[in-house]
Amino acid sequence: MNSLMPSSISSMKNKHSNNYTTHSGSAEELGASPWSFQIRCKLLVWEFCWFWLCKWTPKPANKWRLFILGLFGTTIQGRPFVHQRARIQIPWNVELHDRSCIGDRTNLYSLDRITIGERSIIAQEAYLCTGSHSLSKPSKPLKTAPITIGKDVFIGARAFILPGIDLTDDTVIGACEVVGR
Repeated sequence: MNSLMPSSISSMKNKHSNNYTTHSGSAEELGASPWSFQIRCKLLVWEFCWFWLCKWTPKPANKWRLFILGLFGTTIQGRPFVHQRARIQIPWNVELHDRSCIGDRTNLYSLDRITIGERSIIAQEAYLCTGSHSLSKPSKPLKTAPITIGKDVFIGARAFILPGIDLTDDTVIGACEVVGR
């Protein structure tokens, strides 16, 4: 661990660091999508629905946003809160537990599974990223690993969480921190 990191970081684990899933594009072409045509169409419908049905809603319309997320396969346990300006890439890869909170302009880049435990808070403009690229191959295929956020975790504003991170219960990540190990 870097000696400049706060002591709360020591309670993190990166159990997935060598457990990436590599996704190949069509014929391993540079820039080719790893997603099938059907999945890309479903993602387009998701973008359209979030924009027209949720993004403009006031904060008290959380129940409606959870309903729409549930229609698109988000696993919802209890009553989490999702801000109307949150950005969720692939909702069927997200699991939200009771009283978890996804803040204003938070980005869940959920190319792989993101699980957010009970009472955990993801503050505004935080970025949880489950994808990267395999730079050792000329085609640079997508590689993904899940992110797991335990119970009572706080992730500060504009923090960046990299693929494969497992934050244990009661972890605190400060504003603007990058968590990669």
